[in-house]
Amino acid sequence: MDSKKQTPVKYYVGIDVGSASVRAALVDGFGTVVAHADQPIQIWEPQPDHYEQSSADIWAACCSVTKNLQESCWEKAGYFFDLPDFLSWKATGVTARSLCTVVCKWTYTSDGGWDDSFWKMIGLEDLVKDKYEKIGNHVLSPGESVGKGLTPEAAKDLGLPEGIAVAASLIDAHAGGLGVIGADVKGHNLPCENQPITARVAMICGTSSCHMGVSETPIFVPGVWGPYFSAMVPGLWLNEGGQSATGKLIDHVVQGHVAFPELQSKAAASAHSIYTYLNSHLDLIKKSLPVGFLTVDLHVWPDFHGNRSPLTDLTLKGMVVGLTLSRGLDELALIYLATIQAIALGTRHILETMQAAGHHINTLFLCGGLSKNPLFVQMHADITGKPVVLSKEVESVLVGAAILGACASGDFVSIQEAMAKMGKIGRVVQPNHQHKRFYDKKYEVFLKLVEHQREYRSIMNSF
Repeated sequence: MDSKKQTPVKYYVGIDVGSASVRAALVDGFGTVVAHADQPIQIWEPQPDHYEQSSADIWAACCSVTKNLQESCWEKAGYFFDLPDFLSWKATGVTARSLCTVVCKWTYTSDGGWDDSFWKMIGLEDLVKDKYEKIGNHVLSPGESVGKGLTPEAAKDLGLPEGIAVAASLIDAHAGGLGVIGADVKGHNLPCENQPITARVAMICGTSSCHMGVSETPIFVPGVWGPYFSAMVPGLWLNEGGQSATGKLIDHVVQGHVAFPELQSKAAASAHSIYTYLNSHLDLIKKSLPVGFLTVDLHVWPDFHGNRSPLTDLTLKGMVVGLTLSRGLDELALIYLATIQAIALGTRHILETMQAAGHHINTLFLCGGLSKNPLFVQMHADITGKPVVLSKEVESVLVGAAILGACASGDFVSIQEAMAKMGKIGRVVQPNHQHKRFYDKKYEVFLKLVEHQREYRSIMNSF
């Protein structure tokens, strides 16, 4: 990886099937062969001057030579890092890993460490050698200081003082959770006030969304990742739900509509973003109805990119029920609204699954790009029936990362202390409980959609 641009070096595999052997080479983008391997091909001579070869044997040789090529590259690897740990290494020269990355992305556990049997089962037992040096034998909790801080070289590259503290890192979504979930809520009349942090869920919503909930004891939630000990907040177990496409889905639906050029033109003329304009257009067409009620006969199942939580079914597809022949801006606004509602209904599905497993959640903390959209926020409050807390700083991932640095510097005794001090509440959006019955019915339809999709699949699978 290029240490300055942080972009991966790309390699290409070339395979040559000759008369007597198969050869493979790993070639970089500049045409340099960095590794090669070969494998003989069997030749049969059933009678003089008659030669035969097996296509199955040739394919097997292609497979073998490619594996050998991978092995030759594998042996040259010094370390295997997730990106957060790679950046810590570049900054400090220390190969320590963050507990967050090795627990959430690998197979490490805080109490048992690495499991030798797993690596042997998948044929990577060489990673066990030298006390796991290649994958990490020094694991730090998020916020712990790494080594002696910035190396002279890194300090020069970053324009910062040599030796300044560097914290063991977090995955980006987890840093966002850290930036909002521990904020001081006194005086905001929230149900989570004077209750443990376990009553809260942090929702990091952008291109996709993550739902971060913590507990004092491990809770196994079907279809939700975890529990991971100390992976976000030290001393607490983390469960991580998620939706594969949220902001991306809204963009896809809006930009793919035939009325999108009209929307762009009118939004530009009003000097507003397309989503601000759509929100105001919904206010115009709702008449005496609450905005959300406009979709009484329009329903969306949002898994256009498969379902991550709580169904863990990547084969699921998006669904829209209630389309008409209308092609105007009103219809675009309605499908936009129905899509946002579907995402919020998906969040409700995740939260109810977590609560059924043992979580006790009464407040949502939102951050990320979608938290800037008031319609998105209000729909989440109304559909889940829970107040939504918005961070004062929209860039909560950056605040979470800064909290780690503050702890590594020694200015705070604990992550919890830093979260309460540095996590700031911007505003609170309360649910409109008068709309509860409508959204309960929408949720009932929402669950029917996936039930019907699976029925349709079963019918077609019997063909």
